[in-house]
Formats: sequence, structure tokens, C-alpha cells
Amino acid sequence: MNFGKVLTAMVTPFDKKGNIDFDTTTTLIDYLLDNGSDGLVVAGTTGESPTLSTDEKISLWKHVVNVVGGRVPVIAGSGSNDTRASVELSKQAEQIGVDAVMVVAPYYNKPCQKGLYEHFKAVAGAVGIPVMIYNVPGRAVVKIEPETIIALSNIPNIVSVKEATGDLDSMAAIISKTDDGFSLYSGDDNLTLPSYTIGASGIISVSSHVVGKEMQKMLTLHEQGKRKEAAELHQKLLPIFNGMFSAPSPTPVKEALRIRGIDTGSVRLPLIPLNPDQQNDVRNLFQSL
Repeated sequence: MNFGKVLTAMVTPFDKKGNIDFDTTTTLIDYLLDNGSDGLVVAGTTGESPTLSTDEKISLWKHVVNVVGGRVPVIAGSGSNDTRASVELSKQAEQIGVDAVMVVAPYYNKPCQKGLYEHFKAVAGAVGIPVMIYNVPGRAVVKIEPETIIALSNIPNIVSVKEATGDLDSMAAIISKTDDGFSLYSGDDNLTLPSYTIGASGIISVSSHVVGKEMQKMLTLHEQGKRKEAAELHQKLLPIFNGMFSAPSPTPVKEALRIRGIDTGSVRLPLIPLNPDQQNDVRNLFQSL
């Protein structure tokens, strides 16, 4: 299943008291859909999922589904390191009406590949909507090996993987050994173009909050055979891609959105806001762009 080329891993706006700001969420959704986002991933890493309660996630998904109104796919980040909890939350996301769930590799537990397989199989067996695997060893400690992802792709409603491994060899193996109906998305902005050239369906991006149109243009240039122009745009965007991870995400991109006129508030502890020097660094990035 192809959810589009540029999906945004959406930040969660907070008000001054640290609660979800649903009015700003509405503004952000409309802004993203007008500026290059083909779909939204809600309550994932960039949405500060570890600090969102179950009730907050459910309320957020309901709001996003309502505001989006079917314009683009809404993918709910419903996974955790607890299989039972992941199953229950995924079932609730399905009832709300999301288009798919994204399930992260269980973190902290450090399961073996067989355990990983059984985890995703259990979630997929509990819902009727598409399931996206989220492979992010930098945060989960464990890496879902290509062979495991390939095996999981044979489960009918496991339709996609977000590969945030930075490993193009693994991506190529998955792309070549899964059916055409199985999609792979890079989870690393700086690999948007390189992964696309080897057959990825697109990117689940942080930077698309602020350069979504430019990322769409880059991929379109590649599709049109204008490889040199696509590469030049990649080089131009690379400082933005790297800058959005110059501090723990999503603090830089929330600052970038504030500069763009959309104040999504601060971050929740244990994350902390950017200091003044870091804020200036983000502002200088956009002045140079």
C-alpha cells in the first residue's frame, strides 16, 4: 500500500499549560495539507508519544480524523513495548477511523527476531486495517532484520515499513524481496532522495513540517528524470534535514514552526526547549535557505 510520497510525522501542539492544543492542531493540519503533506502520522516519535497518555492519544486521533475528513491518510502511532497494550490501542485506533496504525519495534525488552515477528503478528491479527512496521533501532535498541520484515510482509494487512535504520542495504533487500503491494518509507530525512532512488515509496518526515513542498519537488524532479536538479535540491535541503535533529526531536522543528508563524508550544519533560543560541541556529537555517 502506498500512502503517498511525503508523509509528515506530525508534532503534537501543546498550550501554555502543557495540554494538547486542539485549535492549533487544526491550524497545523490545514497548513501541512496545503504545504506538501500526502499523509499524517499522529502520536509517533515526533508527536512525543512517550509522554502522551492513552486518553490523550485517543482524543488526538479523533480530532485529526475529524479535521482531515478523508483528505489524506491518517496513520496512528499505536505501538509500545507491551504487545497486549499495542493490540488494545490499535483496536481503539481502528474504531476511531484512522486509515492505518504504525507499530514501533518493542523497546527496552530487547526481544529476539522471533519475538518481534510474533509481536507484529499479534497486532495485525487483532485489527482489520493496514499495519505499518516502525523499525527504529536508535530508539528501540533492537533492529528488525530484513528477513523478519520480509516474513511479516506475507501477513495480509502488514503493508508497509518505516525504515529509520539509515541502512540502504537493508532497505534494498526489503524492497527487492517483498511484493509490489508492500511499501517502504525512509524514516531519515537526509535519505529521502537516496532511498527513493532505490525504490522506496517515500519519506515519513520531520522536516516536511517546514519544507514539504520542496521535498515534493525534489522527488518529482527525480521522477521526471531530472536527476541533477533533484540532487542539487537535496544538497540545498540537507542543512535543514540535519538541523531538525540538531537537538532532541521535536524541539528544533517546533521552533521552526514558530518561526513560520505556527506556535505549537513547548515540549514535555524530559525534553526541554531550545536555548537562545539553538533558536538562532534554527532561524539562520531558514534565512540561508
